[in-house]
Amino acid sequence: MGRILRALSRNKPAAAGLMVVLSMFALSILAPRIATHGPDDVDVTMRLKAPGVGGHILGTDRLGRDVFSRMIWGSRVSLKVGFVAVGIAVLIGVILGSLAGFYGGWLDSLIMRFCDLMLCFPTIFLILAVITLLEPSIWNVMLVIGLTGWMSVTRFVRAELLSLKNRDFVWAARNMGASDLRVITSHLLPNAMGPVFVTATLGVAGAILTESTLSFLGLGVQAPMASWGSILADGKQFITSAWWLTFYPGLAILITVLSYNLLGEGLREFLNPHARGEKLN
Repeated sequence: MGRILRALSRNKPAAAGLMVVLSMFALSILAPRIATHGPDDVDVTMRLKAPGVGGHILGTDRLGRDVFSRMIWGSRVSLKVGFVAVGIAVLIGVILGSLAGFYGGWLDSLIMRFCDLMLCFPTIFLILAVITLLEPSIWNVMLVIGLTGWMSVTRFVRAELLSLKNRDFVWAARNMGASDLRVITSHLLPNAMGPVFVTATLGVAGAILTESTLSFLGLGVQAPMASWGSILADGKQFITSAWWLTFYPGLAILITVLSYNLLGEGLREFLNPHARGEKLN
């Protein structure tokens, strides 16, 4: 961990991304203390007030709710969706990729053809189709994003296991009587998780963006729960008269997604010696 942090500190874009990600964690954890108002506190006498008026740092929405407080609480929703959805995708991808890469043969062909089939569908349309059949909720959003985002993890794990399974240390473990499960979990996966970490970091950014899109369309997080996408949706009809309702949540989504992408790119350069060599040259 120390080596990774030192490497990221030398990569300024990745270091900036890491700082923003850590700040987001701090804001979400400290939301009850930082938020100046309750996220659902309605005050119609203060509706559509500009930033700074009446102690509302980022203004108020059409119901007089404090935008700053809703943004802080919305960060919890975005991070929860991002990490749970990516956790589901990584779990599925690691299992299927391990089976395909280790055993090969017909099982490999079956898993990879199913992976190719899933990649043929535009992800956002597939998610929209599934969500419309289910009751819109944060748990369904996390589940659907996870179940439609495992393909890249599967491909990476399979590729790594194909290159590792014939190495000497694997043969040594087999000769010592290690079972297939032990070989995979104790010897192969620890050496194959580098690309998975990078993919997971980038996947969090994608999951946050997808959740915001679904909430904006009314198919994601439901009222009264605050999320950046729902704040954007509430403000779209006041875009000319109350600019802060779209500007601040849009900026938060932009900065957060960009930060995870920068962090993921920094991890990729650290974990890929070829990329480090190209950068040095």
